[in-house]
Amino acid sequence: MTTAPEGPVVIGVDSSTQSTKVLAVDSATGRVLARGRAAHVVTPERDSDPEQWWDALVDALRACGPVVERAAAIAVAGQQHGLVTLDTDGRPVRNALLWNDTRSAPQRDRLVKELGGPAAWAERTGSVPAASFTVTKWAWLREHEPEHAAATRAVRLPHDYLTGRLAGHGIAEGTTDRGDASGTGWWSSATGDWDTELAALSDLDPALLPRVVPAGEAAGATRSGLPVPAGIPVAAGTGDNMAGALGLGLEPGRPALSLGTSGTVYAVTSRRPVDPTGTVAGFADAGRDWLPLACTLNCTLAVDRVAALLGLDREAVEPAAPGTTSGPVLLPFLDGERTPDLPLASGLLYGLRHDTTGGQVLQAAYDGAVYALLRALDLVLDGEDRTRGDASEPILLLGGGARGTAWRETVRRLSGRPVQVPRAEELVALGAAAQAAGLLEGRDAAEVARDWGTAEGPAWPAVERDEAATTRIAAVLEGADGLLRRS
Repeated sequence: MTTAPEGPVVIGVDSSTQSTKVLAVDSATGRVLARGRAAHVVTPERDSDPEQWWDALVDALRACGPVVERAAAIAVAGQQHGLVTLDTDGRPVRNALLWNDTRSAPQRDRLVKELGGPAAWAERTGSVPAASFTVTKWAWLREHEPEHAAATRAVRLPHDYLTGRLAGHGIAEGTTDRGDASGTGWWSSATGDWDTELAALSDLDPALLPRVVPAGEAAGATRSGLPVPAGIPVAAGTGDNMAGALGLGLEPGRPALSLGTSGTVYAVTSRRPVDPTGTVAGFADAGRDWLPLACTLNCTLAVDRVAALLGLDREAVEPAAPGTTSGPVLLPFLDGERTPDLPLASGLLYGLRHDTTGGQVLQAAYDGAVYALLRALDLVLDGEDRTRGDASEPILLLGGGARGTAWRETVRRLSGRPVQVPRAEELVALGAAAQAAGLLEGRDAAEVARDWGTAEGPAWPAVERDEAATTRIAAVLEGADGLLRRS
């Protein structure tokens, strides 16, 4: 028998690259009452029809069953950076260009140069735009498909598009939030508003951009004809990374490390991040703080590939004794690397001897991947909220790798910090649900998630940091720098 909710039902939506996931959540306890999911189709060009996102959202809501008919508020989190172009009637002009479409790299290079270089971009927006950023995609569209750019009457991010359809907005009523806006390349983290000079640099009329809804305010109310009731508040929504931080209820300085195909590290901070190297993206969070974030390209997939080459199970590692000064070093940069900035690199194995075992080589692959992530985390935490030296502050481990013993123990050994693995799943959708609940209750969404206990889970204490291993990896990385910069 289904237990009745203790508070109003709220809906959290995660519209990602491959699918839309919906959670119906008890706002009083954070208990998930129902789940729904529907898939998307992504073209070989890495774009996607926004109309199918809407169809998937409606299907996923219906899959939750009758509980959604009692919903009191809803919020949408979506994949960052995507470019949605709408015509006069609010219909997509073309498929949306997604975050992982990097065809706009030449336009990115031009835009960075025309503003005066990476430092100028970082000072204005908090980030140096990558080819994933929305501003570069618009510049590509203007150059390669001018007829589509000319037909565009509104520019939206993926979550904006879905929020607008829930609320029945016309193109003049579009909204976004500061978190997702901060990943476009048009929003100034220095002023907290759209930057008209940056819009002009990419030949965009600022009137095409949506209104940025302040944290805690509604974007509108649901229209009729949906699986949820008409007239309930629609929160501003946010980007997926910002929603993930909300889902964890992150407080300033507490680090999160996500172990997936790529690795991601982030933390909430009260200090506006500005990194002229471009390693750290200086995003805003979904509230009033900031969410500096850095990522590596090679994480679980790269280490699994090394295990397959060795014919070993991914857990068949043989760690060296702490303090061991020799042993193999493996830099698993199989797809190039973003942190450190080595886009042309390939994997590098150093230090083999007659007695080196396959398990030691596999452990070296874990060490190389985790070292790169912890190096990125140091940059993320660099500032007034720096806590990397605080051995009492656990690193929250997320993603598929967080369930692996070898990943967990490698993070503990190379960081010297305790780790904790939250039990909660679908953190992006949970973060959106917390935003909806916060809107209903007039509370901070992260505070709501903390009350729900979303970050709770098994924890492991700190162990002594393996300085010998990190020193060895750093030395190999420095010595091989010239080689790693060549294809």
